[in-house]
Amino acid sequence: MKTLMGLAGLTMAGFMLLSCNTEVKEANYQIIPLPQEISVMDQAAPFILSNGTKIMYPEGNEKMQRNAEFLASYIKDLTGKSLAVQAGTDGKGIILQLGGNAKNPEGYQLEVTSDQVVISGPTEAGVFYGIQTLRKSIPVAQGVDIALPAVEINDYPRFSYRGAHLDVSRHFFPVDSVKRFIDMLALHNMNRFHWHLTDDQGWRIEIKGLPELTEVGSKRTETVIGHNSGKYDGKPYGGFFTQEEAKEIVAYAAERHITVIPEIDLPGHMQAALTAYPNLGCTGGPYEVWKIWGVSEDVLCAGNDETLKFIDDVLGEIIQIFPSEYIHVGGDECPKVRWTKCPKCQDRIKALGIKADKNHTAEEKLQSFIINHAEKFLNDHGRQIIGWDEILEGGLAPNATVMSWRGEGGGIEAAKQKHDVIMSPNTYLYFDYYQSKDVEQEPEAIGGYLPLERVYSYEPMPASLTPEEQKYIKGVQANLWTEYIPTFSQVEYMELPRMAALADIQWTNPEHKDYQDFLQRLV
Repeated sequence: MKTLMGLAGLTMAGFMLLSCNTEVKEANYQIIPLPQEISVMDQAAPFILSNGTKIMYPEGNEKMQRNAEFLASYIKDLTGKSLAVQAGTDGKGIILQLGGNAKNPEGYQLEVTSDQVVISGPTEAGVFYGIQTLRKSIPVAQGVDIALPAVEINDYPRFSYRGAHLDVSRHFFPVDSVKRFIDMLALHNMNRFHWHLTDDQGWRIEIKGLPELTEVGSKRTETVIGHNSGKYDGKPYGGFFTQEEAKEIVAYAAERHITVIPEIDLPGHMQAALTAYPNLGCTGGPYEVWKIWGVSEDVLCAGNDETLKFIDDVLGEIIQIFPSEYIHVGGDECPKVRWTKCPKCQDRIKALGIKADKNHTAEEKLQSFIINHAEKFLNDHGRQIIGWDEILEGGLAPNATVMSWRGEGGGIEAAKQKHDVIMSPNTYLYFDYYQSKDVEQEPEAIGGYLPLERVYSYEPMPASLTPEEQKYIKGVQANLWTEYIPTFSQVEYMELPRMAALADIQWTNPEHKDYQDFLQRLV
């Protein structure tokens, strides 16, 4: 791979000639994520980005028009220049077009000559990632022209699923904050936003057929101070998204070629829902929206037919809001304490003929019954499920994709069973962990230690899998749980710059990875 360093893309004579009339600053293609191939034309003249530059797109293509408008907006923010956007792809300027020789649907080519900057891709998404590369190459410089060194960049992502997760249940973030999070994903070439919407501490999405979920389940009376200290802040806390707000966020993400994957965590992490509908629990309550952190032992009653109807009703509205192929059903951290003592759950175990074996208890297999029910409902409506790696316990639902969070073991096991896998191990990709060992200087976090260098070192393809099994590793995701993150500024602090390391993992082939080089590009 040939890379651009300093002024390698400009002849000094040409650069000085331009500089006589107006100050010129140079673009730098050493960005994050690092493109797969960068070929600099050492002796060719650069393209000068100035106020007269036009951005052109194929006439009649609304997605490409939007791409062009994004690029104009980015350039305005960076340089203060207002570039005209117009239909048609002839003439001098920046040209966005479909086509080129990229085989990956999200791939692109970026070619710079003295007359044109041409970004080509097989899809509008591919062109969008070329736009992100150009955007990140341009320096922040107001009132000067920008020299884009002549170059050919051929680029494509390593993984088709490139995600980041945000929990809005423990602490709630409004629409504008969620949109800003999506903008962060777009900057880093990510295409999946995993939105954790429900938990013991708050139900955050409107379900019109079950209004108590938000009228009751979105509000806790107060919140524990620190790490379950036994002391509370005495302040009511709440918030939720209407379905219209959620649809607005879905549309905002789609404009940036990002799919929103909602998570309704079941059958555990359901105390907020049980507070609203106590008949769905094994004991019948009373319950309260949890005001402490951790995992509640009160979960959906697996022996209650009303629970199955509740799951269908919730998921039935969720798929009307979210067009994503995948719906995340959680499946993690579901204590079986209530089920072992619940007559309805034990009757269900007997009716299904469930037997414990050396690997799984009868109650673990009962959870598999619940996950299978959710999967069948979603499959019948043309959707697929993703679940945390606990859904392996008791037998994996037939078409499930596994998100491996407790290290890589669950992902390895799922791949061996020929199930698709998203690697998301807490050991490398839990951004709620501390970034420094000097925790006194850090905002309070859940624990753990995950510095930037460790994130960057992660390799998602386990060596223990055969090449055929590795094909089931579809992508990589980092997660942010928000028990100790009450403000969006802290979300940004925890995400950045670790999200940049994640971007290189998701996009760039591992042979190009170099931590010291990454640090230079990070600046």
